[in-house]
Amino acid sequence: MKTLNESPVRDWLNEEDLYKCVHCGFCLQSCPTYLETGLETESPRGRIALMKAVNESRLEIDESVIGHWDLCIQCRACEVACPSGVPYGSLIEKTLENVEPYRQRNKISKFIRSVVLKVIVKRQNILSAMFIGLRLYSATGVQKVLRKTRLLEFVSKKLDLIERSTPLIHGKSFKSKGQYYKPEKEQTAVVNLLSGCVMPLVQGDQMRAVVEVLKETGTGVKVPADQVCCGAINSHLGDMDSSRQLARDNIDAFNSNQDPIVVASAGCGARMKEYSSLLSSDPEYADKAKKFGERVLDLHEYIREKQIDLPTSSDSEPLLVTYQDSCHLGNVQGIKQAPREIIRRLPGVEFKELKDSNICCGAGGAYMVTQPEMSNKVLSSKIKNIQDTGADVVITSNPGCYMQIESGIKKYGLDIKVKYVAEMINELCEQNKN
Repeated sequence: MKTLNESPVRDWLNEEDLYKCVHCGFCLQSCPTYLETGLETESPRGRIALMKAVNESRLEIDESVIGHWDLCIQCRACEVACPSGVPYGSLIEKTLENVEPYRQRNKISKFIRSVVLKVIVKRQNILSAMFIGLRLYSATGVQKVLRKTRLLEFVSKKLDLIERSTPLIHGKSFKSKGQYYKPEKEQTAVVNLLSGCVMPLVQGDQMRAVVEVLKETGTGVKVPADQVCCGAINSHLGDMDSSRQLARDNIDAFNSNQDPIVVASAGCGARMKEYSSLLSSDPEYADKAKKFGERVLDLHEYIREKQIDLPTSSDSEPLLVTYQDSCHLGNVQGIKQAPREIIRRLPGVEFKELKDSNICCGAGGAYMVTQPEMSNKVLSSKIKNIQDTGADVVITSNPGCYMQIESGIKKYGLDIKVKYVAEMINELCEQNKN
């Protein structure tokens, strides 16, 4: 057993932040893993208690302890519920970053992790090649055969769950080539657009809808060619060094001008707004990161600020629409009302609140792949609530949430569409043009 002075957590965490938690329990009912298990160790309070126990040398770090930290989705709903202001997101990120030497990974696992996080995520051309393979996997019928015969379930239930979360591909990829989109109406502003890493490959049609909606506000749209992944996936998995480097690369990529940076992915926007804390110890980039974060705007913020002229009528049948808060939009960026206000303004739409819309859907970036069992339990609860609304459409604001909910709807055979606000607006604008 390590002595108090040898406690590794002392070097990882700010003790003032760690001991802000007074174990009041306000966080429990906001935590998806606690709600599914009822276990104290699967709650924010319990995970912090484990950090404290290690810090005080009452507990040694082993795979069991790490497992409780790993099962956290990092939705950060607990931060909203916490009356003491515990920065839980920072605590869990730093913990996961530093437990890597304590993990019992085999060489193959280490190699795969290294390749995925340090090579594939950083290079859009490799990601693109992978998604071409995904398109072929679906188009050739291999996916259909595997699902119908349930062959993967016989090999590994976990592998079968991962395969069933394979995303649907929506249209051609949206490439970041330094292009500029000029609005047809009078131009009143110019923004940079983050395309991200997953959304442009899986949801190219949706990215094009974002561009069209921005143009409808009279905004010119620049798509910097050298932009990279925001680093959120890396930070969720404890690879903070790569996350910091990706942050530096993006700061440089968007540094040719000082125009606002509009982000359509809630997770990316949250990460980018927090570059200042991520790079606070970097003498070269600390000030750049602060200024960069101040330029970042979520798409819903921008649309509301620009007061977009929405169509006043719709040719379609009336739609019942509900909204699932993306955790990193509501909990981290504090943006909850803007999407709802825009949805309520859409013609031909009746809005109905979703029960527990503030509770995570279980996507969590790479969580749906690394923790498929818990991810699916959380998703099942979410799909039931969506079904209970009777909605025709469920709107969300993050690609991970979109893919997760879409897979759940398909799994349960429901006739409900998943959309972004930008898709809804663009469809109405197209109707009015025709």
